[in-house]
Amino acid sequence: MNAARRSLQMGLGTLGTLIVVALAAVAAYYIYLGVTGEDAAPTCKGELEKCMQRCRKTTTDTAAAQACQKECQREAYLCEGFKR
Repeated sequence: MNAARRSLQMGLGTLGTLIVVALAAVAAYYIYLGVTGEDAAPTCKGELEKCMQRCRKTTTDTAAAQACQKECQREAYLCEGFKR
């Protein structure tokens, strides 16, 4: 009886601690996804913003930037059309 009581008083042990840490890591990951919204499906507006940012970063010529932005707007229009 004393051995069983002593075993319970020793705590979780190494394996128990690893399980608790793993569960905490999984919970933290899902909380992170919930806060950042990274698991959400991309929206048309969000995709348009990303495309426009890409145009600003990759093109230095004004004509090329305008063509890129027109393409982004066309894709956004098509995206909105498919959502309906």
